Amino acid sequence: MAKKTIDADAVEGMDANGDGHISKEEMAMHLEFKRKEMEDADAQRDAMRKMTWFALFGMLLYPFAIVATSFLGLDEAAGIVGDIAPTYFIAISALVAAFFGADAIKNKS
Repeated sequence: MAKKTIDADAVEGMDANGDGHISKEEMAMHLEFKRKEMEDADAQRDAMRKMTWFALFGMLLYPFAIVATSFLGLDEAAGIVGDIAPTYFIAISALVAAFFGADAIKNKS
């Protein structure tokens, strides 16, 4: 029977108990960990995409809210909504920037 080998860099971190031998259980644990890691990364990308779309639609629909309140004759409400618009846009932009910045720093290290 021919001996099967695996590259050393491919098995790095698989030897959970440090005995120099990678058992089937250790291999299965490592593969499960990698699978979960990929699922988490996929879920994070989905969350980032949803947050970005939500922020974009909020920023695009905000002016329509001001126009709608004015059209409905709620001039005081239109004024209030218009007054908080700069704060809203800055806050949403900062939230998206902080989220993407933290992700970039995490992926860099």
